[in-house]
Amino acid sequence: MDKVQAAAEKFAALIENQLARVERMKAEKDFIQYDKLDKIIIGVVGGDGIGPAITHEAQRILEYLLADEIQSGKIEVREINGLTIENRVKANKAIPDDVLAELKACHVLLKGPTTTPRAGDPWPNIESANVAMRKELDLFANVRPVKVAEKGIDWTFFRENTEGSYALGSRGVHVDDDLSFDFCVTTTEGTERIARAAFEYARKTGKNRVTIVTKANVIKTTDGKFLNICQEVAKEYPEIEVDDWYIDIMTAKLVDEKRRQQFRVVILPNLYGDIITDEAAEFQGGVGTAGSSNLGKRYAMFEAIHGSAPRMVQEGRAQYADPCSIIRAASMLLEHIGYTDRAEILTKALDKCMYEEKKLVITGRSDGATGAAFADYVMETIRAMR
Repeated sequence: MDKVQAAAEKFAALIENQLARVERMKAEKDFIQYDKLDKIIIGVVGGDGIGPAITHEAQRILEYLLADEIQSGKIEVREINGLTIENRVKANKAIPDDVLAELKACHVLLKGPTTTPRAGDPWPNIESANVAMRKELDLFANVRPVKVAEKGIDWTFFRENTEGSYALGSRGVHVDDDLSFDFCVTTTEGTERIARAAFEYARKTGKNRVTIVTKANVIKTTDGKFLNICQEVAKEYPEIEVDDWYIDIMTAKLVDEKRRQQFRVVILPNLYGDIITDEAAEFQGGVGTAGSSNLGKRYAMFEAIHGSAPRMVQEGRAQYADPCSIIRAASMLLEHIGYTDRAEILTKALDKCMYEEKKLVITGRSDGATGAAFADYVMETIRAMR
């Protein structure tokens, strides 16, 4: 019974930790108002692998578009370079303390990909920096838009970011050599706020349908709670049509040419949101084309949704990595902090370069353009459009 008792004690500690987190959520204040700040601080986090290479190009575009505000002191751009796998291993933390302090000193973050160790990797089992950042900064809403006009696709996904199957992903219990447990977390506060964020977005943008995705027929306790709470919040928005789908059939319906055109705003728990949004990005050209926002009340983080591609670095090809995803994330950042005009022109220029003119094509190798050349192309396009 010793191993059962040890596992039970570890589980009890996790419960206490999550109960304390619920109380912190209840005490949250309103969202930050950027127009009331004397200065907006944008942190640019290179990450590792190809992250520093692609993030640098997005930073150049941001600084070009915000040149007047940077010159006047209204905006400050800070580089944060310590979120590498080597630095994290050295500190034995998902986010080293000094780096976390730098992150918390900013209002918004533009973040490149970071390496998450897997079984068999030469790194210790350190928690994902993304997961840790979302928890430390309480970035509860992962928002990923996917739009392909010619296919009738106009989707916005609201993925719950701090709970579900990822909340305790590095804190599972190995009872013995034959048995291991991981945990899935659903709270009332956490679900209500992601549901309300999705419905408010739908109301604000005039989108007439919200779809809730779970596996509540099998995962009855946590997914059941998530579905029930979303349905209760939906009653506050009677003008919006609501439906719900199970995750397995939802993955199929995204490729159903008739059905997929009906989806507009989608709410999902953490794991399902991770899977579905990668599938959805393929319709737009792949994960290298899609940006992502992670929103909380005090902080916001915008990122590329693909991985760190360490092989490209090992093969000396980092300069050929595609920066489009992080550039699109930069556009989402601009809109979030109130520079809608700059966000709109960046999005239009990026779409023109990627899908219309295609004067430069990125292949990830020397037979294609470098990320720097593509960023120059985007800025030249912006100048021509102004």
